Amino acid sequence: MENEVRPSVRQRDREGRFPSEEIKKLAELGCCGMLVPAQWDGPGLDTISYVLMLEEVARVDAALATSLSVTNSAVQVPLLAFGTEVQKKKYLRRLATGEILGSFCLTEPQAGSDAAGIQARATRENVRGVAGSVAYKLNGTKTWVSNGSVAGVFLVFAITDPDAGSKGITAFLVEPTFQGFRVGRHEEKMGQHSSPSVEIILNDCEVPAENRLGEEGQGLKIALSALDGGRIGIAALAVGLAQGALDAATKYAKQRRAFGKTISDFQAIQWMLADMQTEIEAARALVYHAACLKDSGARMGAAASKAKLYASEMVNRVAAKAVQIHGSIGYSRETDVERMYRDARVITIYEGTSEVQRMIIARDLGL
Repeated sequence: MENEVRPSVRQRDREGRFPSEEIKKLAELGCCGMLVPAQWDGPGLDTISYVLMLEEVARVDAALATSLSVTNSAVQVPLLAFGTEVQKKKYLRRLATGEILGSFCLTEPQAGSDAAGIQARATRENVRGVAGSVAYKLNGTKTWVSNGSVAGVFLVFAITDPDAGSKGITAFLVEPTFQGFRVGRHEEKMGQHSSPSVEIILNDCEVPAENRLGEEGQGLKIALSALDGGRIGIAALAVGLAQGALDAATKYAKQRRAFGKTISDFQAIQWMLADMQTEIEAARALVYHAACLKDSGARMGAAASKAKLYASEMVNRVAAKAVQIHGSIGYSRETDVERMYRDARVITIYEGTSEVQRMIIARDLGL
Protein backbone atom coordinates (compact mmCIF):
# COMPACT_ATOMS: atom_id res chain seq x y z
CA MET A 1 0.00 0.00 0.00
CA GLU A 2 2.82 2.42 0.79
CA ASN A 3 4.86 1.67 -2.32
CA GLU A 4 2.23 0.87 -4.94
CA VAL A 5 -0.86 2.85 -3.91
CA ARG A 6 0.00 5.89 -1.81
CA PRO A 7 1.96 7.70 -4.57
CA SER A 8 -1.18 7.96 -6.75
CA VAL A 9 -3.91 8.48 -4.13
CA ARG A 10 -4.06 12.27 -4.10
CA GLN A 11 -4.01 12.65 -7.88
CA ARG A 12 -6.64 9.95 -8.43
CA ASP A 13 -8.88 11.63 -5.87
CA ARG A 14 -8.60 14.93 -7.74
CA GLU A 15 -9.30 13.32 -11.10
CA GLY A 16 -11.96 10.86 -9.89
CA ARG A 17 -9.91 8.12 -11.55
CA PHE A 18 -10.58 4.47 -10.72
CA PRO A 19 -7.45 2.58 -9.50
CA SER A 20 -7.46 -0.11 -12.21
CA GLU A 21 -3.75 -0.88 -12.05
CA GLU A 22 -3.71 -0.94 -8.27
CA ILE A 23 -6.68 -3.35 -8.27
CA LYS A 24 -4.80 -5.68 -10.63
CA LYS A 25 -1.81 -5.78 -8.27
CA LEU A 26 -4.05 -6.44 -5.27
CA ALA A 27 -5.82 -9.17 -7.25
CA GLU A 28 -2.48 -10.93 -7.72
CA LEU A 29 -2.25 -11.07 -3.91
CA GLY A 30 -5.72 -12.63 -3.67
CA CYS A 31 -7.39 -9.49 -2.31
CA CYS A 32 -10.26 -9.51 -4.81
CA GLY A 33 -11.72 -12.83 -3.64
CA MET A 34 -10.46 -13.45 -0.13
CA LEU A 35 -13.52 -15.33 1.13
CA VAL A 36 -13.82 -17.61 -1.90
CA PRO A 37 -12.49 -21.18 -1.45
CA ALA A 38 -9.71 -22.65 -3.57
CA GLN A 39 -12.27 -24.69 -5.53
CA TRP A 40 -13.27 -21.42 -7.20
CA ASP A 41 -9.72 -20.00 -7.43
CA GLY A 42 -9.91 -17.89 -4.28
CA PRO A 43 -7.47 -18.04 -1.34
CA GLY A 44 -10.23 -19.34 0.97
CA LEU A 45 -9.30 -17.12 3.90
CA ASP A 46 -11.41 -16.32 6.96
CA THR A 47 -13.24 -13.12 7.85
CA ILE A 48 -10.48 -11.99 10.22
CA SER A 49 -7.97 -12.11 7.35
CA TYR A 50 -10.43 -10.23 5.15
CA VAL A 51 -10.96 -7.39 7.62
CA LEU A 52 -7.22 -7.11 8.22
CA MET A 53 -6.76 -6.61 4.48
CA LEU A 54 -9.50 -3.97 4.26
CA GLU A 55 -8.13 -2.18 7.30
CA GLU A 56 -4.67 -1.93 5.77
CA VAL A 57 -5.96 -0.81 2.37
CA ALA A 58 -8.22 1.84 3.94
CA ARG A 59 -5.34 3.16 6.03
CA VAL A 60 -3.95 4.51 2.75
CA ASP A 61 -6.98 4.69 0.40
CA ALA A 62 -10.55 4.32 1.68
CA ALA A 63 -12.05 4.58 -1.81
CA LEU A 64 -10.04 1.58 -2.98
CA ALA A 65 -11.13 -0.34 0.12
CA THR A 66 -14.77 0.42 -0.70
CA SER A 67 -14.41 -1.07 -4.18
CA LEU A 68 -12.77 -4.19 -2.73
CA SER A 69 -15.45 -4.53 -0.07
CA VAL A 70 -18.28 -4.44 -2.60
CA THR A 71 -16.84 -7.07 -4.92
CA ASN A 72 -15.64 -9.36 -2.09
CA SER A 73 -18.56 -9.27 0.29
CA ALA A 74 -21.68 -7.80 -1.27
CA VAL A 75 -21.42 -9.86 -4.47
CA GLN A 76 -19.21 -12.93 -4.01
CA VAL A 77 -20.55 -14.07 -0.64
CA PRO A 78 -24.20 -14.22 -1.86
CA LEU A 79 -23.06 -15.90 -5.07
CA LEU A 80 -21.15 -18.49 -3.05
CA ALA A 81 -24.11 -19.12 -0.75
CA PHE A 82 -27.01 -19.06 -3.22
CA GLY A 83 -25.49 -19.57 -6.67
CA THR A 84 -25.78 -22.64 -8.86
CA GLU A 85 -22.71 -24.52 -10.03
CA VAL A 86 -23.15 -23.01 -13.47
CA GLN A 87 -23.31 -19.47 -12.02
CA LYS A 88 -20.22 -20.05 -9.92
CA LYS A 89 -18.28 -21.40 -12.88
CA LYS A 90 -19.33 -18.46 -15.00
CA TYR A 91 -18.82 -15.63 -12.52
CA LEU A 92 -17.25 -16.63 -9.21
CA ARG A 93 -13.84 -17.66 -10.55
CA ARG A 94 -13.52 -14.45 -12.54
CA LEU A 95 -14.56 -12.38 -9.55
CA ALA A 96 -12.21 -14.17 -7.15
CA THR A 97 -9.19 -13.60 -9.38
CA GLY A 98 -10.06 -9.98 -10.09
CA GLU A 99 -10.65 -10.59 -13.80
CA ILE A 100 -13.96 -8.80 -13.25
CA LEU A 101 -15.38 -6.79 -10.36
CA GLY A 102 -18.83 -7.14 -8.87
CA SER A 103 -21.43 -4.49 -8.10
CA PHE A 104 -24.45 -4.49 -5.77
CA CYS A 105 -27.67 -2.87 -7.04
CA LEU A 106 -30.27 -2.41 -4.33
CA THR A 107 -30.68 1.32 -3.63
CA GLU A 108 -33.15 3.30 -5.73
CA PRO A 109 -34.15 6.98 -5.85
CA GLN A 110 -37.05 6.28 -3.44
CA ALA A 111 -35.63 3.28 -1.55
CA GLY A 112 -32.44 3.41 0.51
CA SER A 113 -32.64 2.17 4.10
CA ASP A 114 -36.09 0.76 3.30
CA ALA A 115 -34.79 -2.08 1.13
CA ALA A 116 -38.23 -3.65 0.87
CA GLY A 117 -39.50 -0.45 -0.76
CA ILE A 118 -37.74 -0.91 -4.09
CA GLN A 119 -39.76 -0.32 -7.26
CA ALA A 120 -37.73 -2.10 -9.96
CA ARG A 121 -39.80 -4.83 -11.67
CA ALA A 122 -38.90 -8.16 -13.21
CA THR A 123 -41.36 -10.10 -15.37
CA ARG A 124 -40.96 -13.56 -16.86
CA GLU A 125 -41.28 -13.80 -20.64
CA ASN A 126 -40.61 -16.29 -23.40
CA VAL A 127 -37.64 -15.24 -25.48
CA ARG A 128 -38.54 -14.60 -29.09
CA GLY A 129 -37.15 -17.13 -31.52
CA VAL A 130 -35.84 -19.48 -28.83
CA ALA A 131 -38.20 -22.37 -28.26
CA GLY A 132 -38.86 -23.03 -24.59
CA SER A 133 -36.39 -20.37 -23.42
CA VAL A 134 -37.45 -18.07 -20.58
CA ALA A 135 -35.99 -14.73 -19.58
CA TYR A 136 -36.85 -11.92 -17.22
CA LYS A 137 -37.36 -8.35 -18.34
CA LEU A 138 -36.07 -5.90 -15.73
CA ASN A 139 -37.24 -2.30 -15.55
CA GLY A 140 -36.19 0.35 -13.07
CA THR A 141 -33.40 2.62 -11.91
CA LYS A 142 -30.72 1.89 -9.33
CA THR A 143 -28.68 4.64 -7.71
CA TRP A 144 -25.44 4.98 -5.78
CA VAL A 145 -24.10 1.81 -7.38
CA SER A 146 -20.49 1.37 -6.26
CA ASN A 147 -18.17 -0.04 -8.96
CA GLY A 148 -21.07 0.58 -11.34
CA SER A 149 -18.98 1.96 -14.23
CA VAL A 150 -16.28 -0.74 -14.00
CA ALA A 151 -18.06 -3.95 -12.91
CA GLY A 152 -18.38 -7.10 -15.00
CA VAL A 153 -21.41 -8.47 -13.14
CA PHE A 154 -24.17 -6.78 -11.14
CA LEU A 155 -26.26 -8.30 -8.36
CA VAL A 156 -29.61 -6.63 -9.07
CA PHE A 157 -32.77 -6.82 -6.95
CA ALA A 158 -36.22 -6.42 -8.49
CA ILE A 159 -39.86 -7.24 -7.65
CA THR A 160 -41.25 -10.36 -9.29
CA ASP A 161 -44.48 -10.49 -7.26
CA PRO A 162 -45.89 -7.04 -6.40
CA ASP A 163 -48.57 -8.59 -4.17
CA ALA A 164 -46.11 -10.44 -1.93
CA GLY A 165 -44.52 -7.41 -0.29
CA SER A 166 -40.96 -8.02 0.92
CA LYS A 167 -41.30 -11.68 -0.12
CA GLY A 168 -41.82 -10.66 -3.74
CA ILE A 169 -38.23 -9.50 -4.35
CA THR A 170 -35.84 -11.59 -6.44
CA ALA A 171 -32.08 -11.33 -7.12
CA PHE A 172 -30.45 -11.49 -10.55
CA LEU A 173 -26.92 -11.65 -11.94
CA VAL A 174 -26.79 -9.06 -14.70
CA GLU A 175 -23.99 -8.39 -17.15
CA PRO A 176 -23.43 -4.86 -18.47
CA THR A 177 -23.62 -6.20 -22.03
CA PHE A 178 -27.22 -7.37 -21.61
CA GLN A 179 -29.69 -5.61 -23.86
CA GLY A 180 -31.51 -2.84 -22.00
CA PHE A 181 -28.74 -2.23 -19.46
CA ARG A 182 -27.23 1.26 -19.30
CA VAL A 183 -24.95 3.22 -16.99
CA GLY A 184 -26.47 6.62 -16.26
CA ARG A 185 -25.14 9.61 -14.37
CA HIS A 186 -22.05 9.55 -12.19
CA GLU A 187 -22.56 11.00 -8.72
CA GLU A 188 -20.42 14.03 -7.90
CA LYS A 189 -19.54 13.13 -4.33
CA MET A 190 -17.99 14.85 -1.34
CA GLY A 191 -15.37 12.13 -0.98
CA GLN A 192 -14.16 8.71 -2.14
CA HIS A 193 -13.85 10.20 -5.63
CA SER A 194 -11.92 7.28 -7.14
CA SER A 195 -14.64 4.80 -6.14
CA PRO A 196 -17.33 5.39 -8.77
CA SER A 197 -20.98 5.64 -7.69
CA VAL A 198 -23.34 5.64 -10.64
CA GLU A 199 -26.94 5.30 -11.72
CA ILE A 200 -27.96 2.06 -13.46
CA ILE A 201 -30.93 2.21 -15.83
CA LEU A 202 -32.79 -0.98 -16.71
CA ASN A 203 -35.09 -0.62 -19.71
CA ASP A 204 -36.56 -4.00 -20.63
CA CYS A 205 -33.19 -5.44 -19.67
CA GLU A 206 -33.28 -9.06 -20.78
CA VAL A 207 -31.83 -11.45 -18.17
CA PRO A 208 -31.79 -15.23 -18.82
CA ALA A 209 -33.72 -17.27 -16.27
CA GLU A 210 -30.52 -19.14 -15.40
CA ASN A 211 -29.12 -15.83 -14.10
CA ARG A 212 -31.67 -15.63 -11.31
CA LEU A 213 -29.80 -15.96 -8.01
CA GLY A 214 -31.72 -18.21 -5.63
CA GLU A 215 -35.46 -18.71 -5.92
CA GLU A 216 -38.10 -16.13 -6.71
CA GLY A 217 -38.94 -14.23 -3.53
CA GLN A 218 -35.55 -14.85 -1.88
CA GLY A 219 -34.13 -11.50 -2.93
CA LEU A 220 -34.53 -9.59 0.32
CA LYS A 221 -33.08 -12.50 2.30
CA ILE A 222 -30.07 -12.53 -0.05
CA ALA A 223 -29.65 -8.75 0.17
CA LEU A 224 -29.82 -8.62 3.95
CA SER A 225 -27.40 -11.54 4.37
CA ALA A 226 -24.94 -9.72 2.12
CA LEU A 227 -25.34 -6.51 4.10
CA ASP A 228 -24.78 -8.27 7.45
CA GLY A 229 -21.34 -9.47 6.42
CA GLY A 230 -20.64 -6.31 4.45
CA ARG A 231 -21.07 -4.18 7.57
CA ILE A 232 -18.13 -5.95 9.20
CA GLY A 233 -15.99 -5.02 6.20
CA ILE A 234 -17.13 -1.40 6.21
CA ALA A 235 -16.40 -1.21 9.95
CA ALA A 236 -12.90 -2.52 9.25
CA LEU A 237 -12.55 0.10 6.52
CA ALA A 238 -13.47 2.78 9.07
CA VAL A 239 -10.85 1.49 11.50
CA GLY A 240 -8.19 1.54 8.80
CA LEU A 241 -9.07 5.06 7.68
CA ALA A 242 -9.01 6.26 11.29
CA GLN A 243 -5.62 4.64 11.82
CA GLY A 244 -4.28 6.45 8.78
CA ALA A 245 -5.60 9.76 10.13
CA LEU A 246 -4.05 9.10 13.54
CA ASP A 247 -0.70 8.20 11.97
CA ALA A 248 -0.70 11.40 9.91
CA ALA A 249 -1.72 13.57 12.87
CA THR A 250 0.89 12.03 15.18
CA LYS A 251 3.65 12.52 12.62
CA TYR A 252 2.64 16.13 12.00
CA ALA A 253 2.38 16.91 15.73
CA LYS A 254 5.97 15.74 16.23
CA GLN A 255 7.18 18.03 13.42
CA ARG A 256 5.11 21.19 13.79
CA ARG A 257 6.62 23.76 16.14
CA ALA A 258 4.83 26.52 18.02
CA PHE A 259 5.86 28.66 20.98
CA GLY A 260 9.35 27.17 20.92
CA LYS A 261 8.47 23.46 20.95
CA THR A 262 6.69 20.82 18.93
CA ILE A 263 2.92 20.83 19.33
CA SER A 264 3.13 17.19 20.48
CA ASP A 265 4.54 18.58 23.74
CA PHE A 266 1.24 20.34 24.49
CA GLN A 267 -1.21 18.43 26.65
CA ALA A 268 -4.15 19.57 24.51
CA ILE A 269 -2.67 17.77 21.48
CA GLN A 270 -1.55 14.76 23.51
CA TRP A 271 -5.06 14.25 24.86
CA MET A 272 -6.60 14.53 21.40
CA LEU A 273 -4.21 11.87 20.10
CA ALA A 274 -4.81 9.67 23.16
CA ASP A 275 -8.57 9.83 22.63
CA MET A 276 -8.15 9.02 18.95
CA GLN A 277 -6.00 5.98 19.71
CA THR A 278 -8.41 4.71 22.37
CA GLU A 279 -11.45 5.03 20.11
CA ILE A 280 -9.66 3.22 17.28
CA GLU A 281 -8.72 0.32 19.54
CA ALA A 282 -12.28 0.06 20.84
CA ALA A 283 -13.68 -0.03 17.31
CA ARG A 284 -11.06 -2.55 16.22
CA ALA A 285 -12.09 -4.87 19.05
CA LEU A 286 -15.75 -4.68 17.98
CA VAL A 287 -14.79 -5.45 14.38
CA TYR A 288 -12.63 -8.45 15.28
CA HIS A 289 -15.33 -9.77 17.63
CA ALA A 290 -17.96 -9.62 14.87
CA ALA A 291 -15.53 -11.26 12.41
CA CYS A 292 -14.83 -14.08 14.86
CA LEU A 293 -18.54 -14.67 15.36
CA LYS A 294 -19.03 -14.86 11.60
CA ASP A 295 -16.15 -17.33 11.22
CA SER A 296 -17.56 -19.52 14.00
CA GLY A 297 -20.97 -19.64 12.33
CA ALA A 298 -22.61 -17.91 15.29
CA ARG A 299 -25.37 -15.34 14.97
CA MET A 300 -23.59 -12.05 14.32
CA GLY A 301 -26.13 -9.56 12.91
CA ALA A 302 -26.24 -7.36 16.01
CA ALA A 303 -22.48 -7.62 16.50
CA ALA A 304 -21.92 -6.49 12.91
CA SER A 305 -24.27 -3.55 13.48
CA LYS A 306 -22.48 -2.55 16.70
CA ALA A 307 -19.13 -2.65 14.93
CA LYS A 308 -20.41 -0.67 11.96
CA LEU A 309 -22.23 1.90 14.10
CA TYR A 310 -19.34 2.60 16.45
CA ALA A 311 -16.53 2.42 13.88
CA SER A 312 -18.30 4.63 11.34
CA GLU A 313 -19.06 7.35 13.88
CA MET A 314 -15.62 6.98 15.45
CA VAL A 315 -13.79 7.57 12.16
CA ASN A 316 -15.63 10.85 11.66
CA ARG A 317 -14.54 12.05 15.10
CA VAL A 318 -10.96 10.91 14.55
CA ALA A 319 -10.69 12.45 11.08
CA ALA A 320 -12.04 15.75 12.41
CA LYS A 321 -9.43 15.77 15.19
CA ALA A 322 -6.70 14.96 12.66
CA VAL A 323 -7.67 18.03 10.62
CA GLN A 324 -7.77 20.14 13.79
CA ILE A 325 -4.28 19.05 14.83
CA HIS A 326 -2.97 20.03 11.41
CA GLY A 327 -4.52 23.49 11.75
CA SER A 328 -5.00 25.49 8.56
CA ILE A 329 -2.86 23.12 6.47
CA GLY A 330 -5.31 20.36 7.41
CA TYR A 331 -7.97 22.23 5.45
CA SER A 332 -5.77 22.17 2.34
CA ARG A 333 -6.01 19.57 -0.39
CA GLU A 334 -2.24 19.26 -0.11
CA THR A 335 -2.69 17.05 2.95
CA ASP A 336 -3.97 13.49 3.27
CA VAL A 337 -6.13 14.33 6.29
CA GLU A 338 -8.32 16.65 4.20
CA ARG A 339 -9.12 13.74 1.87
CA MET A 340 -9.59 11.37 4.81
CA TYR A 341 -12.05 13.79 6.43
CA ARG A 342 -14.16 13.82 3.24
CA ASP A 343 -13.83 10.08 2.69
CA ALA A 344 -14.98 9.31 6.23
CA ARG A 345 -18.29 11.14 6.03
CA VAL A 346 -20.15 8.57 3.93
CA ILE A 347 -19.28 5.65 6.20
CA THR A 348 -22.17 6.40 8.58
CA ILE A 349 -24.50 6.24 5.55
CA TYR A 350 -23.65 3.41 3.16
CA GLU A 351 -24.17 -0.31 3.91
CA GLY A 352 -26.89 0.77 6.37
CA THR A 353 -27.09 4.14 8.10
CA SER A 354 -26.25 4.63 11.78
CA GLU A 355 -29.97 4.92 12.43
CA VAL A 356 -30.63 1.51 10.83
CA GLN A 357 -27.81 -0.04 12.89
CA ARG A 358 -29.42 1.32 16.08
CA MET A 359 -32.73 -0.21 15.02
CA ILE A 360 -31.06 -3.63 14.59
CA ILE A 361 -29.27 -3.37 17.94
CA ALA A 362 -32.51 -2.32 19.69
CA ARG A 363 -34.33 -5.23 18.08
CA ASP A 364 -31.65 -7.57 19.44
CA LEU A 365 -32.50 -6.23 22.91
CA GLY A 366 -36.09 -7.31 22.36
CA LEU A 367 -37.35 -3.76 21.92
